[in-house]
Amino acid sequence: MNLHYDMPLYRPPSEGDNLIIQATLGCSFNQCSFCAMYRSKDYVERPLHAVFADIRRAAADWPDAQRVFLADGDALALPTEHLLAILRELAAALPRLTRVSCYATPGNIQRKCAEELALLREHKLSLLYFGLESGSDLVLKKITKGATQRRMAEVLHKAHASGMKVSATVILGLGGTQHSDEHIDGTIALLNSAPVTYLSTLQLYLDESIAEEFRRKYGEPFEMPDDLAILKEQERLISGLNPPQPVIFRSNHASNALALAGNLPKDKEKLLLQLREAMAGHRPLRPVYMRGL
Repeated sequence: MNLHYDMPLYRPPSEGDNLIIQATLGCSFNQCSFCAMYRSKDYVERPLHAVFADIRRAAADWPDAQRVFLADGDALALPTEHLLAILRELAAALPRLTRVSCYATPGNIQRKCAEELALLREHKLSLLYFGLESGSDLVLKKITKGATQRRMAEVLHKAHASGMKVSATVILGLGGTQHSDEHIDGTIALLNSAPVTYLSTLQLYLDESIAEEFRRKYGEPFEMPDDLAILKEQERLISGLNPPQPVIFRSNHASNALALAGNLPKDKEKLLLQLREAMAGHRPLRPVYMRGL
């Protein structure tokens, strides 16, 4: 592929085999205290001519590409006409294109009206990766997420009404040992009230470059939960989930001590059994040296 990416480059695990086009650089919010992904970059909306050139180069090398992920942190921050121009160029260059996806923050979904989201969906932007992180207002404030449980529920309903699928992520351990129950109970309440198509859990990992900032912004001493505490959070989360629509669940991200996969609510008991086997020491955990972001 003759594309020269502006590094670092991140994408969801499920986009590993798909074409990546950088529509923006960095993250327009870039204040979440747990996230170091784009701290080395200033947010930039890439000019259309540069994005179009990348699309043409990619299409020459991979004319049969069917799925595209728009990087970096939140392409949905782009003005709607700018984003539509990119989607039209992708459709023209890639005749077999079936899906375009991108990261989306609560604020960026909120700033798009329902008609704009529906129009983007018509042009094949059909999957949004949404960092839910927690449903607890206390935890969300401590991690400077810039959103509340109510606001996230509103934008998830908005995205769903537009016909878009949402892949939401929850970070186990964000409440520390002291706010674990509140973190998980708030997350259950949010996920039981707002529709998502996919749900993934990650395990909290603090990059050395932001660990001090995270602890300072947290506002009180933060104690990182151990693996057993994380497994108990996962058990509490899955036990309490009764989502408004079926959810495809995964915990196969490299940060997780235990990889799980199933559909909720159908596979709830199977997933809980696997968790309890792991907590009892009868199912191996991923070695620490093999975990990461």
